[in-house]
Amino acid sequence: MSFWRFLLLIAVLLGTAAAFAQETAVPERPFSLPFASPPGPDTWLLGQPYGNTTGAYNQRFTTYGASGGIHFGVDLAAPCGTEIVAIADGVVFMVDGPFGSPPHNLMIDHPETGYASMYGHLFAPPDLQPGEVVTRGQVIALSGDSAGTCSPTGGRPHLHLEIRDIATHRRKYNPHLLIEANWDSLALLGPFGNSFQRDLTDPRKWQSLYDQPEVTTAGPIVNDFAETWPQSWRGSRGGEWLVVSG
Repeated sequence: MSFWRFLLLIAVLLGTAAAFAQETAVPERPFSLPFASPPGPDTWLLGQPYGNTTGAYNQRFTTYGASGGIHFGVDLAAPCGTEIVAIADGVVFMVDGPFGSPPHNLMIDHPETGYASMYGHLFAPPDLQPGEVVTRGQVIALSGDSAGTCSPTGGRPHLHLEIRDIATHRRKYNPHLLIEANWDSLALLGPFGNSFQRDLTDPRKWQSLYDQPEVTTAGPIVNDFAETWPQSWRGSRGGEWLVVSG
């Protein structure tokens, strides 16, 4: 990376930090949070937001390759067995459908909004049937673990929540624009921080919780950047650092 490009990156980072000091205004959102309890270290926290996170970027051709290379939902860290509630009135579309997020998932259609919600990494198959009506705030499932163990040492307990289109269930939208919550504060409380991958040809793009791309299942990779930051520093050879951008 050239010296001048490095200076540009520093300037952009400082500007982005200042912008995050203020709560970002978004339009009225139709959904509520999927937990009845408030966030906290003993209840739930924001684990990974939707979008062009560095973690997703580093797995853009593997774990996240089927959905544009980004993290296509929001992860909410919660102990296994935490009650999950419906984020709006709706109708059950499918239990344990072909939507990923094992070991169990649930898709609910919300006809009044034009969206569907998908709840993943559930503890057990929800006791619901396709066509069953649910109401906002109704307990619909228990949160589980993406590793399927719920182990206190090796597990990764969290709810993976997606907002999809109701027609095909393939288009995925930014939940931070559609779920009513103080996402800026949640990002400060949780372990994520502000680790979005940066495209150095357009360094302000996709650096906010609210400015993230929509993607489609089996669609193109949207974040295969030619020049990017942060880069993966894996060691040195002959006194020079080896840089791997993926």
